[in-house]
Amino acid sequence: MSRYEFTCPECGQEIEVNESMREATLTHGCPVCAASVTPSDFVAEQPTN
Repeated sequence: MSRYEFTCPECGQEIEVNESMREATLTHGCPVCAASVTPSDFVAEQPTN
């Protein structure tokens, strides 16, 4: 499953999320401050093998 690093554009909170959490955050906003977010607020993490 894909992992992403989310950084809120409003409060600056950084959270590691999975694909379903990413979709929920895009729909409902930042889980900390409820600010609207966009796909550009997420960075896909590269697997470390």
